[in-house]
Amino acid sequence: MLEGMNIPTFQRSNFPSRGRLLAVDWGQRRIGLALSDETQTLAQPLATLTRRAGKRFPMAQLLEQIDRHQVVGIVVGLPLNEAGAEGDAAHAARALADDIKRRVGPTREVTLWDERMTTARVLAAVREMGGSTRGRKADLDAMAAALLLQHYLDTRKGTAL
Repeated sequence: MLEGMNIPTFQRSNFPSRGRLLAVDWGQRRIGLALSDETQTLAQPLATLTRRAGKRFPMAQLLEQIDRHQVVGIVVGLPLNEAGAEGDAAHAARALADDIKRRVGPTREVTLWDERMTTARVLAAVREMGGSTRGRKADLDAMAAALLLQHYLDTRKGTAL
């Protein structure tokens, strides 16, 4: 599923080696969330937050998830274009990461990670398994966040494809 993915150079984070990490797959209308296990080995979809047109990012809901699951670090997806350049969406993701960092304080690190094509890969995987994507946009965004987080975890441990 990760074939052809342009894997960025891994940058060491200051995340603790144990404890749950949360991934945020930023989107204009939906924000997919995924959570790791305590050993930071496996990622699983958690939830999808919805942002209504013209409204602010649902930060209170995100902070509630962070506290509820005792998250020790946050990985925000950076939506680069196919050439690896940053556009408006990447700038918005950077601003979101900065805002999250301000709100969670110095006890939790926030890092950015290349999320190119995660949603497209999830769509392809679901279709390949014979599943339907109709009416499942929220599920797909959380699955894309899980793919993003799993790639981050695997790269950090040196086991990424």
